[in-house]
Amino acid sequence: MIAVILVLILAVFIYGYSQYKIYDKEYQGTESTIGEDVTVVIPEGAATKQIANILKEAGLIKFPSAFVKRVKESEYRGVLQPGEYTLNTGMSTWEMIEILGEVAPVRTVWKTLTIPEGYSIEQIAVRVEQEEICSKEDFLRAVEDTNYDYAFLDSIPSNAQVEYRLQGFLFPATYDIFEDTTAYDIVDMMLAKFQSVYSGALETQAQTMGYSAFEVITRASIVEREAKLDEERPVIAGVINNRLDEGMMLQMCPTVLYPITDGIYNKSTVTYDDLEVDSLYNTYKYTGLPPGPICNPGEVSIRAVLYPDENDYLYYHVDDEEIGSHIFTKTYEEHVETQ
Repeated sequence: MIAVILVLILAVFIYGYSQYKIYDKEYQGTESTIGEDVTVVIPEGAATKQIANILKEAGLIKFPSAFVKRVKESEYRGVLQPGEYTLNTGMSTWEMIEILGEVAPVRTVWKTLTIPEGYSIEQIAVRVEQEEICSKEDFLRAVEDTNYDYAFLDSIPSNAQVEYRLQGFLFPATYDIFEDTTAYDIVDMMLAKFQSVYSGALETQAQTMGYSAFEVITRASIVEREAKLDEERPVIAGVINNRLDEGMMLQMCPTVLYPITDGIYNKSTVTYDDLEVDSLYNTYKYTGLPPGPICNPGEVSIRAVLYPDENDYLYYHVDDEEIGSHIFTKTYEEHVETQ
């Protein structure tokens, strides 16, 4: 019996000593060994204890308390950075702390680039050249690149007969430009911004309505170019729905202006001759939606499509040119009478 007890005591001692050695190594060790890469995400505002628990769950450390103690006794106390990191199970805790505590160098904003709602890719290309950020040609080449990895781009039909595949998805906003920012970086920033806006409730609502991201943005691009007043955007979205439901041509002027101005929109009035342009974008000549977006819409127009006004209007025309308001009517006779 005594022998059994002594064996148990010895086993406990050996186990305790081995655990102490591991703890001590995590607390003081600096040498690394060969291990496996593990990716962890440190959230914004995470406390050191929370970070230690994340590392333990990822199999990178065994003793969160040793990690916390080492951080608190170092120059990295309170400065561990949020973000995604690839660490290795063979690293010492000190190496991990150094990586997590490395503050990214401060980059100086060189310029800001503001893209208004309703700008087309063609207009953006002109603007970046005017701002001397990059050439128009470089920007358009970046637009044509197929290496952007965003799930919403899968909604673009492979056979879509569009001028630019990314038209509609370059979100209008103000962007910080640095001296080393490339045309590809700009396009990627705009796509990333679109992803951050078109998510959550908006994406869920689109799925509920049976719309792909591509269809939402195609519709929203028309609303963007047609409306000047935010309160009228859901109404116009409702008119689009009504005309499509009735099998009518949309007959909306921006879909004509897009092809005849090569996307620059440097013409505001559509003539009868313009209506004859043989382009799939011309909704006076072809039924249904155009083959793709005619500009890059803002969030208000996207929301208008996803939460349209339910009305019986089939027609509208400009009421006040200065403020851009419209008169909406249900019949063609009313449409003519109110002009």
